[in-house]
Amino acid sequence: MNKKLIEYQPGTAFPGKIGRTIEESTPAWPAPVRAKEGAPNVLIIVLDDTGFGQLGCYGSPIKTPNLDRLAEGGLRYTNMHTTALCSPTRSCILTGRNHHSNNMAGITEISTGYPGYYGSIPFENGFLSEILLQHGYSTFAVGKWHLTPAEQISAAGPYDRWPLGRGFERFYGFLSGDTHQYYPDLVHDNHTVDPPRTPEEGYTLNEDLADRAIGFVADVKQVAPDRPFFLYYCTGAMHAPHHVPKEWADRYRGAFDDGWEVYRQRVFARQKELGIVPRSTDLPPHDPDVPRWDALPEKERRLYARMMEVFAGFLEQTDYHIGRVLDYLESIGERENTLVMVISDNGASAEGGPTGSVNENRFFNYVPESLEDNLAALDDLGGPMYFNHYAWGWTWAGDTPFRRWKRETYRGGISDPLIVHWPGGIRAKGEIRAQYAHAIDIVPTVLEVLGIRPPAEIRGVTQSPIEGVSFAGSLDDAGAPSGHATQYYEMFGHRSLYHNGWKAVCPWPGPSFAEGGPFGQPITAEKLRELDAKGWELYHVETDCAEAHNVAQEYPGVLQELITLWYAEAGRYHVLPIDGRGIQRLTEPRPEVGRDRARYNYFPGTQGVPENPAVKVLNRSHVIAALVDIPEGGAEGVLLTHGGNTGGYALFVKDKRLHYVHNYVGIREFHLVSTETVPEGRVVLSYQFEKTGEPDIRNGKGAPGTGRLYFNERPVGEMEVPVTIPLVIGLGGGLSCGRSQGSSVTGLYRPPFVFTGTIHRVAVDVSGERIEDHEAEIRMALARQ
Repeated sequence: MNKKLIEYQPGTAFPGKIGRTIEESTPAWPAPVRAKEGAPNVLIIVLDDTGFGQLGCYGSPIKTPNLDRLAEGGLRYTNMHTTALCSPTRSCILTGRNHHSNNMAGITEISTGYPGYYGSIPFENGFLSEILLQHGYSTFAVGKWHLTPAEQISAAGPYDRWPLGRGFERFYGFLSGDTHQYYPDLVHDNHTVDPPRTPEEGYTLNEDLADRAIGFVADVKQVAPDRPFFLYYCTGAMHAPHHVPKEWADRYRGAFDDGWEVYRQRVFARQKELGIVPRSTDLPPHDPDVPRWDALPEKERRLYARMMEVFAGFLEQTDYHIGRVLDYLESIGERENTLVMVISDNGASAEGGPTGSVNENRFFNYVPESLEDNLAALDDLGGPMYFNHYAWGWTWAGDTPFRRWKRETYRGGISDPLIVHWPGGIRAKGEIRAQYAHAIDIVPTVLEVLGIRPPAEIRGVTQSPIEGVSFAGSLDDAGAPSGHATQYYEMFGHRSLYHNGWKAVCPWPGPSFAEGGPFGQPITAEKLRELDAKGWELYHVETDCAEAHNVAQEYPGVLQELITLWYAEAGRYHVLPIDGRGIQRLTEPRPEVGRDRARYNYFPGTQGVPENPAVKVLNRSHVIAALVDIPEGGAEGVLLTHGGNTGGYALFVKDKRLHYVHNYVGIREFHLVSTETVPEGRVVLSYQFEKTGEPDIRNGKGAPGTGRLYFNERPVGEMEVPVTIPLVIGLGGGLSCGRSQGSSVTGLYRPPFVFTGTIHRVAVDVSGERIEDHEAEIRMALARQ
């Protein structure tokens, strides 16, 4: 006879009976954590670098039918705001706290030694995943993460700020800010993995992420169909590289030949028709940094039009795979009871510069783009050869109707689409919402509609107050007031503040680069006083949503009130000190997982060690020495490589010769090959770089030097390297030993190009001592195996 199962809440008294024997006793079980009956699933989709005017349902000519149908069956918000940069916004979306409260003033790679800037989200700022996990939800993260300190994303950990350490039970995606869409740096749960297919076999990251999202949901629903899930789905698109198979881009052949001004006007007119912006809205004037389309030579127009065709195809492909996830939810009967929110992390990106880019790594290394190089790449844009990004004329157009773009706190950088869809919980369909809201409002909104109170503690850590304000009242009431009255903004020294329909902006380095100077300049105390005295602008965004009319002269009292309020908010949320530097922060010293050392040892099987925890060879003399056994008949393959086709270096054996290649940000390969064949048996194969000059960072030039190849102590090749990578090795691939992961540094081999001999270890010495004094020491140390 079956006994009735008795359950009780953990921490309460045992309700069963304990006798001397089983016959005299009654069992009871601690109840497992279960969600409320009928609790909805939560799906938050975060697009990357997608402007306000780039989705079809926000007026764009780009086809986004799956996102459009969410809008048709739900709500479009027109006054949602972010932080102007990816990691800071993502931290807001997941915690409900401001980005400086999360120590996420910028991306993790540019963290600095001040509260608000550490790049490490405090555990007292709990994630939505951690909260929902306590309420019986399955929790999954798919795609881009970029919320772990850059020094902590290697296999050495620590893992407590990886997705599985912050409340997600499953993860599949990449930990850094961007990745190659054909050769991504993938992590599955807490370990690195290779993509399941190659580009030649049709692989793209968008398809892979959709497959994994569907798989994670299927794993739960087929076992526990009543268990709700929280899926944090971050495509990585539309961040560079704009990678998409040619057939997607070709769908837009000729669609953008009229140029960015025409795109902007057409989208603006469409936005008025859709009610996305009021009909009284004025467009801000033509951006001074953007050339007039009609003034460009025909060959440039063709290049820029193709860049936009690729972007559009990439966005449509992204939408298609999002649609596959939505269709799967419908097929298993979960569509009605899934709360879906779609948002972008910031406005469209201008990191391609005025002429666009075939290698975004040039931007991060201060290397100017070459129009000639870009033109030569025209037919292959979107394919795996390049890490391409469109010209910033399309950025400006993509943020229609606003001015400026990502990294700046005008509305072009901080205003983003927000689509909310929940057929089972929202009566309104296809409506517009104009309430002011910010990314920090998403967590309190989700918690309110789920009927969950913010927890006082998570895993024993007392929680800080949530700083966002729920906009749940607006879901079924277009006239509901916004509870979010005041919001500060700061990004790279670019500041603004919203308060009750007014917005003050202090642009840095100026309203544009043409008017103020290049991005990333430091702000001195004297300059800050000057900016606060006469550098602020004022917009009445309640009636001028596009920030077309600066009314600072007409309302000096309002402006002064907002400036004062900005400083009050800055003090409250750890915004000070104001730091206008950009790329320079990449070189800021910061704590490493391991102590600083002069010698690093790597072993075969090491793969994808990220930039920050990997050995830093740039702008310093160094030695790479591999102790190997070469079998009879020879061997081939990679000994050590770092980076990919966007820049990096590789030491490898091919055709019985030792090779070294330094890929200077995709512009030029410096290739040294041994004058002799590699001997059989045990041998130390080494490359030595002796620095002969100083780097010129601001002009995109790393230290020059002399490169030499050795078999044991015997030199077998030498070359001069007039320029090296100055700051950032590459945008993908990481450091690997014994094989190539991701795209290859050079076209001389195809990944993975596994070494077919035996590698005992590869040592890298960056002590800076005279090379000839310690090469033998390294060889002897390696030989003691």
